[in-house]
Amino acid sequence: MSGYPHNNPSGYGAPPSSQPYGAPAQPYGAPAQPYGAPAQPYGAPAQPYGAPQPSAQYGAPPQTKPPKDHNKPTSSPYGAPQPGGGYPTGQQGPYGSPFAALVPSTFPPGTDPSVIACFQVADQDGSGIIDDRELQRALSSYNQSFSIRTVHLLMYLFTNTNTRKIGPKEFTQVFYSLQNWRGNFEKFDRDRSGKIDANELREALMSLGFAVSPVVLDLLVSKFDKTGGKNKAIEYDNFIECCLTVKGLTEKFKEKDTSYTGNATFTYEAFMLTVLPFLIA
Repeated sequence: MSGYPHNNPSGYGAPPSSQPYGAPAQPYGAPAQPYGAPAQPYGAPAQPYGAPQPSAQYGAPPQTKPPKDHNKPTSSPYGAPQPGGGYPTGQQGPYGSPFAALVPSTFPPGTDPSVIACFQVADQDGSGIIDDRELQRALSSYNQSFSIRTVHLLMYLFTNTNTRKIGPKEFTQVFYSLQNWRGNFEKFDRDRSGKIDANELREALMSLGFAVSPVVLDLLVSKFDKTGGKNKAIEYDNFIECCLTVKGLTEKFKEKDTSYTGNATFTYEAFMLTVLPFLIA
């Protein structure tokens, strides 16, 4: 397996040739419906949600106010399931538990013997699974030093769990993906400084299939520049962490954006389960 992603500049997030990704289906300013059509979509309430109710007609009997209950909260906590909604008892949400057990795996057919040997050296107890520290040592001895946060992101994205353990299949995917990302980094590090600046990062992400806006690009550089944004440049290990973050969030977003429109709807829980693993890695 060559690892995700392929160097396809037309990948998800890249603007298509006809119109920018996520652009509206009709020209800006065009009427949303034919002239003379109702001003509201079919089935919409007669007035905006939260608008004041019309006053009672003159002479109508006054309505009785319900008794006040000072002990009852005015609303449910934010994110709490509404009455009659939410997941049934004993049933998990669509994202499941981020701490689900790792499924045992084996090396894919044709795996490079050096990759197998690297895994076996790290797997000192012969269990067929290595933890985060063992993975960090294995990658550092073969390629370059990675922070434990980068290792945690790698493990999360290639196992989809936060158990921080990895098997032969996932290790092979990690290994080959790092090779691809290393080649991508060196391709855009044209002055061989060991760093890439904001423009080079934009080109690198575009080649991986991610078209980010200038605002997002500035945030990425500020986050992953070891000098706190002073140098406006990212070194290789931080470049890997940056790619993992963009890749992971994009893939989670695509799970909801099934039509590739650039828009998605998340429940509160789904949003938290999407973002938090990248914050606590």
